[in-house]
Amino acid sequence: MKKLTKKIKAIFIILAIVIIAGIAVVATKGFNIELSMQSNNRVELNIEKDFEIADIKNITNEVFQNNEVIIQKVEVFEDTVSITAKEISEEQKEQLVEKVNEKYSTELVSDNIEIKHTPNMKLTDLIKPYIFAFGLSSILIVLYMMIRYRKLGAIKVLVKTIIGIAISQITLFSIIAITRIPVGRITIPIIIMVYLGTLFVFTNNCENRLTKLKKEEK
Repeated sequence: MKKLTKKIKAIFIILAIVIIAGIAVVATKGFNIELSMQSNNRVELNIEKDFEIADIKNITNEVFQNNEVIIQKVEVFEDTVSITAKEISEEQKEQLVEKVNEKYSTELVSDNIEIKHTPNMKLTDLIKPYIFAFGLSSILIVLYMMIRYRKLGAIKVLVKTIIGIAISQITLFSIIAITRIPVGRITIPIIIMVYLGTLFVFTNNCENRLTKLKKEEK
């Protein structure tokens, strides 16, 4: 029992350190936001023939000096390439057009290609579509757990579940901040996985305690 208590204390100390470090990183550097969510510029080049992403990547590496770039095939026949970067100057646009023309023997004209700007996407905009479903499912799950494990103390189960979910999510965001994992498309699936994992651990723990209590009653 003492060993178990020591392990629990050690876990809480580690979690506290991770959370404090995460808060410090967020306060000083913020999260590492995925390029698609940052303020960015985009150009679309209609090549009108098959092309390889790897070849376009070689071109963008030369033009943007290996800075982060998103390259996508667009349009129905995937014969147009969309190039997104933090910033695209007129000079860089001209270089892209020139190198693509040289590579694919096209006749693209730089003046006919527009640099499109996309403003910053807020983190709240990322999670907004999931708030209602996430909140409703959480309420229903917690209510079920309170009813299912009422013999363990409904209020205790409620408080422990909420605290457990909160700590796990805060720890997750702290780890994301510390490790500089880009916040973007993969963030929501990771949040859901940690959320479900936390519920599984708490449900399994409550189930074991309930089974033990029923045996003691017999």
